[in-house]
Amino acid sequence: MQTYRLARDIPVEDGYDVVVAGGGPAGSAAAVCAARLGAKTLLVETTGCLGGMGTSGLVPSFGPISDGERMLVGGFMKELVETMYSRGLFGPHVVPDFFDKQLNRWIPFKPEGLKRVLDEFVVNAGAELRFFTRVIDADVSGHRVNGVVISNVEGYRYIRARTYVDATGDAALAALAGAQCKVVLRDTDTVAPSTLCSLFAGINWDHPDYGEDWQGIDAVKNRTKTELLRRAIEERHFSQQDRFMPGMNKTGRSSGALNAGHVFNLNPLSVRSLTEGMIFGRKLALEYEAFYRKYVPGCENIEHLATAPVMGVRDSRRIVGEFELTMEDFRARRQFPDQVAVYNRPTDVHPTNASNAEYERFLQDFHGKDNLGRGHCVGIPYSILVPRGWENLWAAGRCHSSDSRVHGSIRAQSAAYMMGQAAATAACQSIATGQPACELDTASLVETLRREGAYLPQPSLSKTMTR
Repeated sequence: MQTYRLARDIPVEDGYDVVVAGGGPAGSAAAVCAARLGAKTLLVETTGCLGGMGTSGLVPSFGPISDGERMLVGGFMKELVETMYSRGLFGPHVVPDFFDKQLNRWIPFKPEGLKRVLDEFVVNAGAELRFFTRVIDADVSGHRVNGVVISNVEGYRYIRARTYVDATGDAALAALAGAQCKVVLRDTDTVAPSTLCSLFAGINWDHPDYGEDWQGIDAVKNRTKTELLRRAIEERHFSQQDRFMPGMNKTGRSSGALNAGHVFNLNPLSVRSLTEGMIFGRKLALEYEAFYRKYVPGCENIEHLATAPVMGVRDSRRIVGEFELTMEDFRARRQFPDQVAVYNRPTDVHPTNASNAEYERFLQDFHGKDNLGRGHCVGIPYSILVPRGWENLWAAGRCHSSDSRVHGSIRAQSAAYMMGQAAATAACQSIATGQPACELDTASLVETLRREGAYLPQPSLSKTMTR
């Protein structure tokens, strides 16, 4: 390929303490928490709203936040949940038991409500926010980021800051900076496919088949849904014989958000593949609308309102961190001195193709003996948020450092919010003490997070991170 060398003078903006790239769950939490700790913070987001997959991706459901006995989330995520509940922004069937006494319970919410709450949190914290803006380059010396180049309708700007948080999902900033990353290879790894999600209306949630809290994913109705889907596949209803459908989340009195229609073999790091995937996903959405209307009770008058403007990517590129969280750690329910969050969710790696074998593999993983069970959790150590050897760069959200199966558990929005708070708190500690990200006093970090409300039950702390 021929190349063109771009050279120009662009305005420099200085004086920031923390720049956060990406306004999804991790980035929103990072920006708010950094600003609340007194850091001059800039948050840049490529779309026109915060919330990432929960809003732009139309996946309006928080992953489980309880171990079946107590709420595992604290700090920013707990504040967000309590705020949304108090304002009636969850599905009409959501009760407090969803948060602290139910195992593996997803919590559906109204995506517009989440947008407004996150806007409010960021503005009230005093963070600067720029929508329709993306980081396109990084100026680096050694293992330190000096500045980043952003692009938006106003052109290019060079932004100089003391610390940086990559919350892009695709580890875009880390890759631009030259940090070591792992690009997930679909021919060798068990990697979840992408999904283009949709909003629907006209659902009769009062239909007697649903019960009082049906979301389309609880045990009894999951069996019914599976039977209906099998029948539709046998009758050749779908162009793609996909045997797994997470289902419809109840977001309002007659509305729902559908997580269905896998886009297999999509490469999230290829614009051509993303483009083709969006076109294919929109076609699939109409097939699922027809499926619900024909096969599912209470959906005779269902209406498809919209597909998401953003592809629901589950996995793409992750940093190579100071530590990689693995299935061995997950099975052992390992707790770490430097853990900055704890979590309990099945290893939700969706089938990688439409074969029976992959569907059975998914069922075995999701419901198998490796999962954590009631009253248990796995620790999320600080060291999976730090690109190996880097001084002022953190990665939070789904671009953290874990293997593919563990990633399928802790990539959830609720875990990403906690990672974002941890990364921001670490950045502020680094600024205050001069400690680089890769050599941070993690005992001090954990103590600060505990003061900010995080639930971190590890009995002992360490000044050095897990490696």
